[in-house]
Amino acid sequence: MGTSAPYRGNRDPRLVTLRRGGTLRDADHHLLAVWAADCAQHVLHLFEEACPGDDRPRRAIDQARAWSRGEITMTKAREAAYAAHAAARETSGAAKEAAHAAGHAVAVAHMADHELGAAAYAILAVRHAVPAGRRDEAGRAECAWQRAQLPDEIRDLVLDDQRLRNERLGRLPGAAACAGSLFDC
Repeated sequence: MGTSAPYRGNRDPRLVTLRRGGTLRDADHHLLAVWAADCAQHVLHLFEEACPGDDRPRRAIDQARAWSRGEITMTKAREAAYAAHAAARETSGAAKEAAHAAGHAVAVAHMADHELGAAAYAILAVRHAVPAGRRDEAGRAECAWQRAQLPDEIRDLVLDDQRLRNERLGRLPGAAACAGSLFDC
């Protein structure tokens, strides 16, 4: 098997797999998916309390973990992402953000840089779940929890990605109300 041509797209090549010309190893891609699933799982209860009969976000998180173990294809994972985002469109507030976190977690199988989508939407979910005066504190606590879950193998990559994409992710609906940046913790 030959080497891949260098990646020439707009994404950070560190978040593009080797076979597509980037520098991301499969093992690290899988760790990103597991970490994103952990972020989404941490706030899933906010969706399930609001929508107890809807298991699409939970299935998406399960599919993210299954993909990381090589049990399902990227196509199956992407279908689960669509379903979780559809669930998000049917609700609001913390539940909506939690469902989006699940959708982004499983979408890491398709594109590794969705890892920050899962983390960002989880932060937004906890911010929506508390009174206005406690939102910054809740967001910082969630960010700190997420960072504590980061495996050493991907820690520097994720923290640098947060730094580089903070401005763009700060434009997510609801993120503009954050004091400072979404990933300040």
